[in-house]
Amino acid sequence: MIRVSEEEFHSMMDTAIESIPAAFKDKIENLAFIVEQYPTESDLGRLGLKDKYTLLGLYSGIPFTHRTTWYAGVTPDRIILFQKNIESHSRNIEELKEKIKEVVIHEVAHYFGMNEEEIRRAGF
Repeated sequence: MIRVSEEEFHSMMDTAIESIPAAFKDKIENLAFIVEQYPTESDLGRLGLKDKYTLLGLYSGIPFTHRTTWYAGVTPDRIILFQKNIESHSRNIEELKEKIKEVVIHEVAHYFGMNEEEIRRAGF
């Protein structure tokens, strides 16, 4: 397991966000990327989970594919990366960068309306 500062983690997350292909990144709007140490009880409850150490990321909002003309003036959707849990899946900096990228892509897929099964079939 590796540990980095919040600043280093944010920097790696920013790099992962920049790596999203332009065809997708250009369609992202009203979405905030956030880093938390661990999920809250509320986060876990929404997913029916009890163990705060297994969840790596969470998308919360109205998927892009479900937005219609009424979607205006709403607070940003959120993608939360759980730093301590992601770090616990990484042995070194390179693995950490790759795991952050993997989680960002997985959660962005949720933003675009994909469910867990569709994400797995797509290889994310």
